[in-house]
Amino acid sequence: MSGAAAGFTADGFPQDLADLHLLVGSYTATGGGNATGISVVHGSTATTVAVMDDPSFLALSGDRVYAVSETADGSVSAFRYAGGSLEHRWDADAGGDAPCHVRVDPSGALVVTNYVSGTVTAVSLEAAESHAASVSASDGVVGAHGSQDRVVVPDTAVVTGVLPDVEGPVEDRQEGPHAHQSIATPDGTVLVADLGGDALHEFRVSAEPAIDLVRVHHLGPGVGPRHMAWLGAGADADLVVAGELDGRVYRLRRDESGTLQPIASTPAFEGEVGESLLSHVEVDQAGRVVVAVRGRDLVVVLDTADDGLTVVGSASCGGVWPRHFAQVPGYLLVANQMSDAIAVLPVGTDGVPGEAVAQIAVGSPACIVPVLS
Repeated sequence: MSGAAAGFTADGFPQDLADLHLLVGSYTATGGGNATGISVVHGSTATTVAVMDDPSFLALSGDRVYAVSETADGSVSAFRYAGGSLEHRWDADAGGDAPCHVRVDPSGALVVTNYVSGTVTAVSLEAAESHAASVSASDGVVGAHGSQDRVVVPDTAVVTGVLPDVEGPVEDRQEGPHAHQSIATPDGTVLVADLGGDALHEFRVSAEPAIDLVRVHHLGPGVGPRHMAWLGAGADADLVVAGELDGRVYRLRRDESGTLQPIASTPAFEGEVGESLLSHVEVDQAGRVVVAVRGRDLVVVLDTADDGLTVVGSASCGGVWPRHFAQVPGYLLVANQMSDAIAVLPVGTDGVPGEAVAQIAVGSPACIVPVLS
């Protein structure tokens, strides 16, 4: 099912990816990983550009890079990206323990989800940047991440909301709320996937900052919603949800009351779920759903015709424990956390990847963000 028929460089890397440019978040020794911080990939070579603890998820907006530090009493850091290097700008309190996702919201707030504490935090980017600029103008301390002179955003620029304390049936994973990812909706709100409470919490977020709960969308017991993606655009878009704990992919649509209701669902693989855990999910340009399965080390592709979800096929992720992936023209790049590498998989015409044609060595990769030139 190989799709990209391309030549290779002298070191065996696909010629059409010679200009590949990525930012990679990883786990460091703090979280049991083998990286030292954030890496930049040019072609087939990765280089550490910011040393920090467990930058497991990144977001890129313009020349700004935002990284969580997935630790107890977590934080989020902002960098200016230029010339392949990162200049540290500021840090902010993540508002909870183990922040695992960060995203720039259209409202102008940076939205951070904290897994262990089950909280969601909004940071006013305007206030954070203004504060960093004023500090830099006064004594010039901005720039050295890891120093004692780091710029910390004032508490007035940060607000945190707590997810309702709902427990699911999986005792060792759903003992309380676990905020895993946020996504903007076409309605101008924010959805937060709560793996612990089997729910999607809908908030209205503003850049003041402020967070207000709008409604809760309940899923079935033991789903464990992890990551989400939109299928389609605008008011007619459906929401795709990866159930980490039950191994199923869900397609949801708003009813007349505004509640997201499942209209289709299907298992991503056959057999018992066991330790097979869905991770990241995206929709490709053809409208197919792509989801990674840890434990089975698969990438699964699903067709979405006729309001349904049907497995088209699956393929090896090219390594062990596919935590995240990114789509670039002709290829799927998979962050195989326990292989210390990003696998380069050519994508076939049916959307299903072929065997890995290259590996990019990166310690414990957890997040891949393509940088567009």
